[in-house]
Amino acid sequence: MSEKQKLLKELPSVDEILKGDAGVRWCRAYPRRYVLQAIRDVIDMRRKEIMDASSTDVSVEGMTGEIEMKIEKLSAFSLQPVINATGIVIHTNLGRSILSEKILDNVKKIAESYSNLEYNLEEGRRGKRYAHITGILREITGAEDALIVNNNAAAVLLCLSALAKGREVIVSRGELVEIGGSFRVPDIMSLSGAVLREVGTTNKTHLYDYKNAINENTALILKVHKSNYRISGFTEEAPAADLKKLSEEYHIPVMYDIGSGCMIDLKPYGIHSEPSVREIIKSGVDVVTFSGDKLLGGPQGGVIVGRKEYIEKLQKNPLTRALRIDKLTLAAFEAALMEYLDEDKAVENIPTLKMLLQKPERIKERAKQIALRLKRKCASGGKAAKIEVTEDTSKAGGGSLPEIEFPTYAVLISPENISVNDLEERLRKGTPAIIARIKDHALLLDARTIRADEIDSLVQGVNAALY
Repeated sequence: MSEKQKLLKELPSVDEILKGDAGVRWCRAYPRRYVLQAIRDVIDMRRKEIMDASSTDVSVEGMTGEIEMKIEKLSAFSLQPVINATGIVIHTNLGRSILSEKILDNVKKIAESYSNLEYNLEEGRRGKRYAHITGILREITGAEDALIVNNNAAAVLLCLSALAKGREVIVSRGELVEIGGSFRVPDIMSLSGAVLREVGTTNKTHLYDYKNAINENTALILKVHKSNYRISGFTEEAPAADLKKLSEEYHIPVMYDIGSGCMIDLKPYGIHSEPSVREIIKSGVDVVTFSGDKLLGGPQGGVIVGRKEYIEKLQKNPLTRALRIDKLTLAAFEAALMEYLDEDKAVENIPTLKMLLQKPERIKERAKQIALRLKRKCASGGKAAKIEVTEDTSKAGGGSLPEIEFPTYAVLISPENISVNDLEERLRKGTPAIIARIKDHALLLDARTIRADEIDSLVQGVNAALY
């Protein structure tokens, strides 16, 4: 018998490993199918190594570590936390807004027990799920009524279907936007059954353009806020208040999709391009739609606020049930919206606002702390990178505040022994994954979006990636 044949014969069976101490422990901790798959994969790999003369270890002990690593990889959740070191606060690919502890506590409380989701405790009979948030939305926006569906595209679709199906909707050509995921206003219009009536030009649309387009088949005037781009130069657009006056003359409602959903006045922070929801409602617009997980800083959802008569039409539309939010989203929204009863507290307690509006000096201190700890860690293992703090700019992201660059500070890493691309890949594939930016042949860790409780993991992850 050859040496290879001898080793192949000595390979343990799947059943032998499964019944051993390690196998019993794995089956208690992980799904059995993944345990079996990992054992079979490692045995097959060892068999191939024997045939290639690259391995002679056929002991169970010699395979235990490999099997366990494979089981852990198979059993790991696909959706996992990452450290956002890009500086992009509302990062669509990384889940947009993160939620505060207060919001998470409320979600957990509702998730782990039964709730009065659609039960009126006062009257002892069936209630309405949206009753839990309509009051708070009326208070902080000034609207008469409110509704929330599962995202802003759904909100726009529902409004067009319920208020303008089979009839014309007037929109400026300069506002026929496309956002991430190929959401296009014309496509949503077509899907809703409404008929698009374009007016004006790309750069200029006057009030008379809207007026000239109104006819007996006009159902709605739609204004779309250019939240993720700007047209500059020789431009003009009709303000919402002017459109409302025109709509009153012809008894046609005005809808405004403002996209990002800013709930506070950003002018004191030097941002003059983003209207607040309350500001738009004050202009008299009949229906306003916006996202919940952008500047509002809550969970994903499409918020619709406006006049009661139109919100009631939306609530009666069959699409509303198909697009409704669940109890966990509702719980998250209620907790997030409660923060806006005090704007100062909202800026401090809503993570999205806190990250966007934090002072550069605070970001610089955090960047210096990260850099110092990285230098100490790297020094203990030998010189592996040049590390320094540098000035840079951050973006809001998520299609919000497109023209604004926020001054920030980042930790710049120039690796000595590997390429910057290899370092970025290692960080991205690490545990936890660290998502960073490459700029001018160096890796940047923007301290704006790195939270204090992530610094330990960040330092360990960077150190592991450098060696």
